[in-house]
This record gives sequence, structure tokens and C-alpha cells, in this order.
Amino acid sequence: MEAPHHQAPATTLKITVNSPEQMGELGRRLAKILRPGDLVMLTGELGAGKTTLTRGLGEGLDVRGAVTSPTFVIARVHPPLGAGPALVHVDAYRLGGGLDEMEDLDLDVSLPDSVIVVEWGDGKVEELSDDRLRVVIDRAVGDTTDEVREVTLTGLGARWSGEDLTLLAA
Repeated sequence: MEAPHHQAPATTLKITVNSPEQMGELGRRLAKILRPGDLVMLTGELGAGKTTLTRGLGEGLDVRGAVTSPTFVIARVHPPLGAGPALVHVDAYRLGGGLDEMEDLDLDVSLPDSVIVVEWGDGKVEELSDDRLRVVIDRAVGDTTDEVREVTLTGLGARWSGEDLTLLAA
């Protein structure tokens, strides 16, 4: 039996995003602190802004290809145009809960050299890394406009323990 992992305390930041443009900008800002080997898990209902955030990440990482929802291809790799890491964008929505299906994607092979973003990854990709950034996007409660989102970023593991997520709130 494996020894239990000792998790560093989580670092959490909540941000209100008022438009798709702001969601993309959050992705561009987030790209500045991401590095090869980072795993980002995105959670939110359909239309919450997961792909919009990832599109901003792709722009910030300066990767090739338009970032679109990979729902039907499951995973899409965007190679870097410069010296930065590739972006691997995964949509785990259609995958069952089993890790076997995720293992078929060989994400662990890509992880050291890439930033991996997994939409709908809760309960499916946690075993890839003790260090991960969990991003939950919720529609603002009680708000009448459809654009406002509450974004909660939680950095888990040693990788994120010293990271100042408040820089993203600028």
C-alpha cells in the first residue's frame, strides 16, 4: 500500500468575471504563471466559459492553432510557436469515470513538457499529479445578466503553495 500523500495547504482565489472578454483576459494572465508540467482542471456547466478561458490561455502561451472545444476529438495538442510549453486541451465530458480511459490518452507522457488543461476532469485526472490548479466557474448567484461568472482558483500541492494567485485578480 502506498504511503499517503502529504498535500501542501491549498491556495484559493475568487474572481468575478463580467464578460467573455474578461474570461479570455483571465486566461492570458493565468498563462504567465503556468509552466511545463502544470495540470489545470476546469469545472463548470455547459456555457460557463471553460473553453473561453482556455482560448485565453492558448493566446497567453503563444501556441499554434485556434483553441476550440475538443468535445468530439477528446484531446487536442497545440504546439508552442515560441519557446514556451505546448498546450494539451482535453474534454473529459464524454469519458466515463474510469482512469483507464484517461490513461489511453497518455496524458502522463505529455505532462512534463506541456500545460494540460482538462475540462470536466473532476474525479478523472487527479491521479495524474498531486500538484494541480482547480478552476471552478459558476454563474453568479442572483445576477440577472448571463455574462457574470464567479471563478474560484484553487492551487493544490507543493507547486502552488508559494504561488501568489492574487496576481491574477489585477
